[in-house]
Amino acid sequence: MAELTEQEIEQQMLNQMQQAQSPTPPVADTIPVGTAQFPQLDPTPTSADREKKMELLLDLTLPVAIELGRTNLMISEILNLKRGSIVEFEKLASEPVDILINGKKMAEGEVVVIEKHFGIRITNLAEATDRIKGLGK
Repeated sequence: MAELTEQEIEQQMLNQMQQAQSPTPPVADTIPVGTAQFPQLDPTPTSADREKKMELLLDLTLPVAIELGRTNLMISEILNLKRGSIVEFEKLASEPVDILINGKKMAEGEVVVIEKHFGIRITNLAEATDRIKGLGK
């Protein structure tokens, strides 16, 4: 067996490195390819589909808050609050309160007292499209 020259060894190493960096994929047998067939989709949902989707939402719980009003207080004023202190809001007593669901205003109402309990009588609802948009944000 003849000995390889230094150049031939370098050439073989270079060839091996090139093959390792960009291996050629093995030649495969040709496979016939056909066109995929999909059923026709109906873009309009049926009322049964809508009811099913709505049923999924009925079990969700969302935070509900009643906002009597808002105000800005300095920290020193907050620290001076004690039992019996009065905090003035921007709204008047006769104005409706805001009903917030998931942080979005969905309705307005008035405060009612039934026996010893407070409640809210809804007087005005936001538009249905606005209410649905507000729930997702």
